[in-house]
Amino acid sequence: MEYRADRKYAETHEWVMVEGDGIVVVGISDFAQDQLGDIVYVDLPEAGRSVESGDTLAEVESTKSVGEVYAPVAGTIAAVNESLLETPELVNRDPYGDGWLLRIQPAAEPDLEGLMEAAAYQALVE
Repeated sequence: MEYRADRKYAETHEWVMVEGDGIVVVGISDFAQDQLGDIVYVDLPEAGRSVESGDTLAEVESTKSVGEVYAPVAGTIAAVNESLLETPELVNRDPYGDGWLLRIQPAAEPDLEGLMEAAAYQALVE
């Protein structure tokens, strides 16, 4: 299992990475994709939608179950990973790279206070 130190993690298994321009990239953790199993469909929101922290953003469907993805920060969805519409298994193959889900433009400085460092997240799930 991989836990990248350059990300923050939510208890609901999303990872967050703030890019240089302030955009927040969101995906699901390696642990989450492993628990879901083979991902066969990702339902992504439309860009431009406003979200509050805790809102349901997307659904990830696997051969085992369906998992919801929650907004770790408030803002506007700036982009979604269109590649996942044709190749949802990217989330399994590369959850921290090509398998990212969406980007959020925060309304203000992103509040990452409730998110965990990689070591704390690893301790939570193991």
